[in-house]
Amino acid sequence: MRVSGPGRRAVLLGAAAAALGGSLAGCDRGGIRGLPELVVATGPPGAVYRQIGGKIAEILDERFPDTDVRAVETGASHANLALLASGEAHLGLAALDSILDSGTGGDGGDALVAIGRLYDAFVHLVVLVGSPVWQVSDLEGLRVSVGATDSGTEFTVAQIVAETGLDFEAVRLNQSESAAALANGEIDAMFSLTGLPTPAIADLAEERTLRLVDLADTAGTLADAHPDSYLPANIPATTYEGVPSTPTAAIPNLLLCREDLPRDAAYAVTETVFTSAARLAAGSPVAAQINVRTGISTGVVPLHPGAADWYRDHKPT
Repeated sequence: MRVSGPGRRAVLLGAAAAALGGSLAGCDRGGIRGLPELVVATGPPGAVYRQIGGKIAEILDERFPDTDVRAVETGASHANLALLASGEAHLGLAALDSILDSGTGGDGGDALVAIGRLYDAFVHLVVLVGSPVWQVSDLEGLRVSVGATDSGTEFTVAQIVAETGLDFEAVRLNQSESAAALANGEIDAMFSLTGLPTPAIADLAEERTLRLVDLADTAGTLADAHPDSYLPANIPATTYEGVPSTPTAAIPNLLLCREDLPRDAAYAVTETVFTSAARLAAGSPVAAQINVRTGISTGVVPLHPGAADWYRDHKPT
């Protein structure tokens, strides 16, 4: 479902204000006191964000049945950042490059902080096997999906364009729409910033023969220009049917919240997410990356004090 309409927004903001304006909330077996509602901003259809964010909301809802926990479908990173900043969401997933660009860090109740690092996303440039596109420069003049509006994919592709000077016809489609358009010949290529494997691409690979374009040079350029956000990586050969290992860029994905989320609530969310990694991974294999050791590695984005409390209480031995 989507967060929409002034009435819905007023309800959410009112609930958030009531929860965040008082003393630190406590957590009991029924709910998170002071938080009658907990909204999790996820992602679009066919995306790992939608899978993992929806499952996190489901698990939190089971643990706290007296708190109305809801997952909302969004365009992904930038849309989630906007919902968090406005108070329309309490939790949301976002890619580190989008977070650093958003200017939502710093002090104050509307600042965004991290529950933890969940997994790394990988830049995909997907084409059909007969495509003439073998490197990024071959996209010149072609019709290319750059992801949904306000998604992390859209932002990362904008970074690539800024660094390379590429000129192509950009269309904005979510993961599922991009895969369908590529299969039907409506676009020549699709970018996707996502975990491994992403459902829309995996499904397409079962129906059509795909190629991932080598992005080694692009990854190096991005890492040199933005070392806090990007690192060279490889999409393993086992990720998609018939697709060999391909160099690309990786970007950490964080689970964020507002700085004024009650400390005990942030502790409970952190505990729930990081003790449920196996269950999350059953629905989305990339969630197998979720663990205490890497959870604290949120880069320049600070941890919420409640999350930091949980990590201190559960140091790996």
